[in-house]
Amino acid sequence: MHLLESPVDRALGVLAGRPLVALTGAGLSTDSGIPDYRGPGSPRRTPMTYQEFRSGEPARRRYWARSHVGWTRMAHAAPNDGHRALAALERCGALRGLITQNVDGLHADAGSREVIDLHGRIADVVCLDCGTVSPRDLLAARLAALNPGFVEAAGAADERPDGDAELAEGVVAGFRVAACSVCGGVLKPDVVFFGENVPRERVAAAYAMVDALVPAGGALLVAGSSLTVMSGLRFVRHAHKHDVPVVIVNRGTTRGDELAAVLVDAGCSDVLPALAAAA
Repeated sequence: MHLLESPVDRALGVLAGRPLVALTGAGLSTDSGIPDYRGPGSPRRTPMTYQEFRSGEPARRRYWARSHVGWTRMAHAAPNDGHRALAALERCGALRGLITQNVDGLHADAGSREVIDLHGRIADVVCLDCGTVSPRDLLAARLAALNPGFVEAAGAADERPDGDAELAEGVVAGFRVAACSVCGGVLKPDVVFFGENVPRERVAAAYAMVDALVPAGGALLVAGSSLTVMSGLRFVRHAHKHDVPVVIVNRGTTRGDELAAVLVDAGCSDVLPALAAAA
């Protein structure tokens, strides 16, 4: 290895000619206008936990009021160069699959097809009583009808990566929450909250995607994740344990740095197009 070789060149050297699986996090979507939780300069955020959401009507009112504002804005987010680069890598056959911790659905919008939405999709809503899954757009229309002018009255709000938004308690107090249109039960975004487990079948599918790299001599590409939570870090550990090289592209340090063959401390929108062009 040449001493003057850049981190991107070293990443290309590891990834070239190998089948790839990508593991992505919130840092990939920041250039689409969606903030992340842990990137450099990100304010401290405390998302609502599953236990708090289930605690009663006041918590759910607070969640849905903030989420209604956040969703109205997140729904307009578009894929960036990083999303498009991963879709291009899949189209050319280099990328065999993608595991995302994001709930924004931008990978599918960019054209990626082999995607495991580890934490679900904010565009879907599930009833906790009857299990019916329905499109978020339908709920957004119902909430808008129940709370006319609410989004406009909320004004500027601190947006969050999960489609949430910070609102003053006084603004939230009068918000009306919609019930399931099938059974009248409690509605929740079909995403994994903090304190909630990722569905087992989803985890198994993600492990299988990484396992397929072993006999193929593949590599794991981590893009835009600090790997702070075990939800994503376990796949990096699994790859490393089975001698699958790991390349991490992320602004700032990650919990998986010591397991990586190459670290690229840079933005995904800058680095991933270069990887796609080389492939």
